[in-house]
Amino acid sequence: QVQLVESGGGLVQAGGSLRLSCAPSRSSLTITRMGWYRQFPGKQRELVAEISGGFTSYADSVKGRFTISRDNAKNTVYLQMNSLTTEDTAVYFCHATVRVVVNVEGAYVDKDTWGQGTQVTVSS
Repeated sequence: QVQLVESGGGLVQAGGSLRLSCAPSRSSLTITRMGWYRQFPGKQRELVAEISGGFTSYADSVKGRFTISRDNAKNTVYLQMNSLTTEDTAVYFCHATVRVVVNVEGAYVDKDTWGQGTQVTVSS
């Protein structure tokens, strides 16, 4: 069972920056897509940013402020968050699509894998 280990959350003042990191608990994995989601209290989890095959996409609310990047050798994904506002306060979750080979012919399944979440709190 692969786990995603997140770090970098915490408390920051409005206008400040934080950098989130996420890495799998095992190496030698094929991960096709990685991303960050966030969840506000009482709301559904929403996509913040994702990276796949070198292409990135962002939620409109974070464009120009957040940057997602990936170290392919380490299968580690980062989220650089700048110009934070109180409206960015949420629990941030790392997501990865892990490709798992299921037989000797090379058939595979893609499994959605989530981190445990890290709290980001932006104070005014």
